[in-house]
Amino acid sequence: MTKPPRKPSEPLLGEAYEQLRSRPRRRRDPAQPNLPHDPMPARIAPPRASRRTGFQRTDDLELKQAEGQQYPQQTTDRDMAARNYLNTAILLGILFIAIVFRFHKITLPLVDGFSWREISTAMMADNFQQRSWNIFFPEVSWTGPGPSYQGREFQIVSYLTALLYQLFGWHDWFGRMVAAFFGLVTVFSLHRLTALCWDEMHAHAAALAYALMPATIMIDSSFLPDPAMLALVTLGVWLFAKYWAGGSGWLLPVATVSFTLGVLSKPPGIAAGAVIFYLMVCWILEKKRKQATWVFLSGILSLAIIGAYFSWAIYLGRSYPPFHVAGSGGYIWDFGFWTYFRNGFYFKSAWNTSVLWFYGYPFMVLLAVGLWIPPRPAEDPKQCTLSRIPYVWSAAAMIVYLAAAGEITSNVWNFHIFDVPVAMFCGRGALLLAALASGTVLTPAVVLRSICIAALALVWSTFPLVRTMKKPIAMNGKLLGEELARLAQPGDLVVAIAPEVGDPVAVYYSRARGWVFPPGGGDVEWSKFVADDATAIAQLEELRAQGADLFGAAKNAVDKQDRLFVEHHDGVIDYLDKTATKLVDSDDLLVYRITRP
Repeated sequence: MTKPPRKPSEPLLGEAYEQLRSRPRRRRDPAQPNLPHDPMPARIAPPRASRRTGFQRTDDLELKQAEGQQYPQQTTDRDMAARNYLNTAILLGILFIAIVFRFHKITLPLVDGFSWREISTAMMADNFQQRSWNIFFPEVSWTGPGPSYQGREFQIVSYLTALLYQLFGWHDWFGRMVAAFFGLVTVFSLHRLTALCWDEMHAHAAALAYALMPATIMIDSSFLPDPAMLALVTLGVWLFAKYWAGGSGWLLPVATVSFTLGVLSKPPGIAAGAVIFYLMVCWILEKKRKQATWVFLSGILSLAIIGAYFSWAIYLGRSYPPFHVAGSGGYIWDFGFWTYFRNGFYFKSAWNTSVLWFYGYPFMVLLAVGLWIPPRPAEDPKQCTLSRIPYVWSAAAMIVYLAAAGEITSNVWNFHIFDVPVAMFCGRGALLLAALASGTVLTPAVVLRSICIAALALVWSTFPLVRTMKKPIAMNGKLLGEELARLAQPGDLVVAIAPEVGDPVAVYYSRARGWVFPPGGGDVEWSKFVADDATAIAQLEELRAQGADLFGAAKNAVDKQDRLFVEHHDGVIDYLDKTATKLVDSDDLLVYRITRP
């Protein structure tokens, strides 16, 4: 027996079912992203047993599905905002760390390891505020009554400090404060440049490395032009790289102005211009001739301004006593190639400066690791081009070093141009050592290793080396200057010998004008005593004829050949005992009033 065919069952919902079936299907908007549909989004709970009709449940499900299509985009935006807030918070934290290290003991007198160069910068600030506001005539106070114009860099730091003197009165630490603010600009610009070249994690690590490196802490808190140089060229390079990557057109003129001012602040900043030239060449290779032309014209204008100013500085320094142009010796064309070659391009001196003063072994290890293992090449050609910026900057800085090693190793603050790529590679090395096999996931092990790396760098590099560089080695020179200030009458001229012969620190703190002894300038060597007492006495008589009123010496004063003044020139002291009036003879100081013939 066969069963009769089963009659199709009637739909349970009757007409409602027909309405649902006949409802037209909405076509997908092609402008909307084709997101994968999650049939059970986490925010939609499974339907519970309900007395509602099937039609009602179907409408609810369609409504929830429509909401679910927008949910992934909302989640992405929310995650992006959270990451931005986190990155901003980390950057602010790094800036705070930089502030703590740079403003610690900001009121320290100008008596540390960089005293000599700081004092000259401070004197120019004094003379801007007291004698002339013409920024094109920088003047020191250690070569007599003046004018004592010298060929110097464009005086941004000293001029800003002079403005502070005018507003708030004289404080010797104002110059340190101005330099420290430029250091913070470098931290920020370096962070953004590294994020553009690599990524945010590398940016955090590089900025933190810069904030903690002994060299950058010391230079950024010293009354020197170098902090302004590095801050302005780094800002200019970052703005230009951002413009090259598709930023607004106004970035090009701002970057040009910033970079130009940076190089005017200190010539080694020209090395950072290699990055701009490199990106311009990349545009030429991509047949983007219009953009490259604008960059080329901006570069020509920048170089013309830089060349014009330094031509003026050389003319000024050669036209007025003491006929001194700063940084005018020690280059390969001065010493000769074979002298450089025989001295191994002064690499031993550079290594000693790096290990014993500027970085220490922990940062040198991080630098080596970061250089040895570069980031993985990006698939995007534009990003791949940007990722090479640290290497281009390093290569250009090395070329500057090879041409000027004698000058740079003698005035070690000139190494500051290396500190941006060094910080980037140190940050890279720290990330590699912290992550190891963990990748980029912030696991507890990665965090712990990061803390250990930072602690090791602080204990073994930052704290001891900064303490060494900030040691008040010229304190007796400051005390001598203050004693001369106490004894001087208005308009008196002083002659002073600081603990390091040639350092004008005593003249500066006397708040008067005068001479270092032996007097120097131009091609004259003033960091060592003359060979005999007769020559020294003749120099002293010449200064008396020019109006010298007070003579002072620190009893621990030694020249570059380690000859002690009170021993090497005891004949000069005997001569002063006979021809001048002794005012002070303490354990540390010796001061005479010079009598007229």
